[in-house]
Amino acid sequence: MPQSKTLIGLILILTVTIDLCLAELPSFREAPAFRNGRECPKTTWSSLDKKVYNPSIIHIAMTLDTVYLRGSVAGVFSVLHHATCPENIVFHFVTTHRRGAELARVITTTFPYLNFRLYHFDTNLVKGKISSSIRRALDQPLNYARMYLADLLPAGVRRIIYFDSDLIVVDDVIKLWSINLGSYVLGAPEYCHANFTNYFTSKFWSNPVFTASFKGRSRKPCYFNTGVMVIDLWKWREGKYTEKLENWMRIQKRYRIYELGSLPPFLLVFAGDVEGMEHRWNQHGLGGDNLEGLCRALHPGPISLLHWSGKGKPWLRIDSKKPCPLDSLWAPYDLFRHPSLFSDS
Repeated sequence: MPQSKTLIGLILILTVTIDLCLAELPSFREAPAFRNGRECPKTTWSSLDKKVYNPSIIHIAMTLDTVYLRGSVAGVFSVLHHATCPENIVFHFVTTHRRGAELARVITTTFPYLNFRLYHFDTNLVKGKISSSIRRALDQPLNYARMYLADLLPAGVRRIIYFDSDLIVVDDVIKLWSINLGSYVLGAPEYCHANFTNYFTSKFWSNPVFTASFKGRSRKPCYFNTGVMVIDLWKWREGKYTEKLENWMRIQKRYRIYELGSLPPFLLVFAGDVEGMEHRWNQHGLGGDNLEGLCRALHPGPISLLHWSGKGKPWLRIDSKKPCPLDSLWAPYDLFRHPSLFSDS
């Protein structure tokens, strides 16, 4: 009897998996063609340019999957809508999905004029390294792809902006692109008022070998959100930072020193050695916490980017007829084609 129950359970899991794989991808309205302003330099980019760095080309990396596709499309639309030189932007989409060709087709039909490349992320790179966290979505292999951008992207891409798939940009992205990283590998808004000790377990703080990792940093280690980062990929490769992040993931598997997915390894490697950016470039936490996803208000100050990090996603709350007030700021960038509006009935 127990064997039959196990078999039934496996069949149900397999059925659900097949249904998800075969489910039709959402349809989106075609975005308008965004053209460069007169002041924009005329330039082109080719992935074949292995070592030619062109600072006039803005490179943006995002992940692409079936679950967050609607958020990714809104994010791309928002970037193009507010950019002075939208034709000088190249998007680099990273996916693990076997439906990569279909995802690429969705992007092509939604943004016919978009310059983009699609990269396959091999999940075997993180197999056995991911530890369970407080929210299942944080445990997905694609959530760790940001650690491998230097390996995935062509050598000619020196700098990249990394964006999560649950944000919109409401300012010209060239302002973010132009940040001076100085000697640092990574730039991001820092939040030094946050209690840094909360991001690691007591097992971490009680081990002097672990805590010594923060010694020698240029500044006091502070929390930063990895959903918005500017990264110098050449310096990343030279410093072998992917290996450093992987090392902390292995330590985590053995000692359980944190609870929050891919964020803590970044803090362990970079906190205190980050080029700080204005907070306007990551108004994060709009999705609430990782457990309930309750509504939140904006932080004081100017806004260039709205980020629904946390459990609550605007498209899910809007569809459930229970939107938060700030979800109305995301809605104008939603190109999702609602089936009920186009049915024959």
